[in-house]
Amino acid sequence: MVVTETSFVIDQVTVFSERETIENGYLKVKNGIITEIGSAKQRKEIDGEKVYTFPEKVSLLPGMIDVHIHGVNGADTMDATTEALDTMTKALPHEGTTSFLATTITQEAKAIERALQNAGEYIEKKQKAGHAEVLGIHLEGPFLNSERAGAQPLHAMQRPNHLVFESWNKLANEKIKLVTLAPEKDGGMELVHYLAKRGIIASIGHSDATYEQVMEAVSNGATHITHLYNGMRGLHHREPGVAGAALLLDQLKTEVIADGFHVRPEMIQLAYQQKTASGMILITDAMRAKCLKNGRYDLGGQEVQVKDGKALLKNGTLAGSVLKMKDALRNIQFYTKCSLESAVKMASENPAKQLGVFDRKGSLAVGKDADLFLRSEEGEVVMTFCKGHMAYSNEGGLGE
Repeated sequence: MVVTETSFVIDQVTVFSERETIENGYLKVKNGIITEIGSAKQRKEIDGEKVYTFPEKVSLLPGMIDVHIHGVNGADTMDATTEALDTMTKALPHEGTTSFLATTITQEAKAIERALQNAGEYIEKKQKAGHAEVLGIHLEGPFLNSERAGAQPLHAMQRPNHLVFESWNKLANEKIKLVTLAPEKDGGMELVHYLAKRGIIASIGHSDATYEQVMEAVSNGATHITHLYNGMRGLHHREPGVAGAALLLDQLKTEVIADGFHVRPEMIQLAYQQKTASGMILITDAMRAKCLKNGRYDLGGQEVQVKDGKALLKNGTLAGSVLKMKDALRNIQFYTKCSLESAVKMASENPAKQLGVFDRKGSLAVGKDADLFLRSEEGEVVMTFCKGHMAYSNEGGLGE
């Protein structure tokens, strides 16, 4: 059931606003927009106004934005159905995610085209109140390097081609916002340049590029790194590779999967010390098995075995994750000893800025969409609102 009060207040909570953290604060929402933020002592009570208070100490945070997620709760972007995206948009607020990029995987062209067309139509015509918002599409593949395939199917990879991309983006109603590609492949630099000129994020991933090739890609407009350390030429003392370039170049924002499986915590700590909170973006790279039991699942037509939080192909390759953003937020604090403010920056503010939607998403500020969630001291999600509509509640809130 979607709660649709046009006006409500969340009171006596720690508010992590864009400008400051207010220990005993309040936030007011009207018609899906944040209209007031301040100290609870200064709030003016209005008769009949809906007020949420909580028996335990909770923090009010901006909704998280996952720019790299394939699926959740049995659904995947590549299913190419309205029902699959409905499942994803309904499930994600349970972990504090209020918007995301529907992410594809390398498959045959027809399968990619179906997924792109479906997602493009969904974004324009089928978004639902009380669900996470699909901000666009992340095209991960097929313009990748087979030497760094990871769990991307080898047989369907193709060389980067801006004409192919152009036709696909038309199918997607121009909703592709981020493209993962290997710039060192023939046609790769041209595609990076083509994307950058059109305001589409060019991300280096599943790439065997050298440091010099990454530098060339950056000069052509690349600004993003797909899942740092995973699916890329690693750091070596005589060849910094993609990983070294990602750590050194301020022009590149770096995605990180903070699940403890994809990257050792110490390497996340290294990335944080080098990039700081301003240079990192938390993602899940989650597949359809997230929120489901251990078992066998599909990813890009490949069988994946999920057991105890780890997803593997038959050959032992890591295959996406079952990570939840609420856990990524908690893990990054544990791995790096960073503040919750810094973790929020990586989970909400940075992706919003990278996608060009910080004017309405990514922080708690007057005039922005009321995309927000309440978090317990243990790091669990208490309640989530998407554009002012309650999207999830564990019934911990007490409405007055």
